[in-house]
Amino acid sequence: MLAKDVMTTAVVSVLPGTEVRDIAALFLERRISAVPVVDPQGKLRGIVSEGDLLNRPEGETLHRKSWWLRLFAGSDDQAREYLRVHGRRAEDVMTEQVVTVTEDTPLARIASLLERHRIKRVPVMREGKLVGIVSRANLLQGLAAWRPEAPVKREDRDIRESLLDAFAEVGLPMHQVNVIVSAGVVQLWGGVESKAQHQAALAAVEGTPGVKQVDDHLGVISAFARVAHGGV
Repeated sequence: MLAKDVMTTAVVSVLPGTEVRDIAALFLERRISAVPVVDPQGKLRGIVSEGDLLNRPEGETLHRKSWWLRLFAGSDDQAREYLRVHGRRAEDVMTEQVVTVTEDTPLARIASLLERHRIKRVPVMREGKLVGIVSRANLLQGLAAWRPEAPVKREDRDIRESLLDAFAEVGLPMHQVNVIVSAGVVQLWGGVESKAQHQAALAAVEGTPGVKQVDDHLGVISAFARVAHGGV
């Protein structure tokens, strides 16, 4: 699935000159937690989230940074911080460096961006114009709506190679694990080092196209047994 399959297209946005108090009211009225800031031509300028409005004197939530953080801040940093706290317009408090995606960005890539940048949503752009928003909730909605594709027929050798690649990614001790595939039925033999490895191996099998059935003969080998047999 792609961004265009799950994104919210009725995007609420504000202009750079929108008053902060009006943005706060908009959050409450629409039950949203962030708004993109766009100029009159529709170009994305930034984004304002609830977090940008929490440290404000109007709501008696203002808190000052510790003296040692202020000591290492440059004059420009101090000026920008003051503007974010005391500014009255969207352009004063918004985050300007916005992570964006296109309509054709896969959901896995979006999930990775949200995790890496510790953000809750990304604007979706088309030719420089804002066309949607993908939030964490949208990703969950996409997951709930996902349906497995129709079974595909694959050669046993292709299935086995796919599984060996997946097991290497999992970090299984491949000198202790063997995989046999016959008529789409996967047999797992040998031992792994933990319950987590065992569960990950089964998940890899279940997610591999062409697998019809799994016969699981894997065991979890204790650390004592590995040492006794010359393992690490």
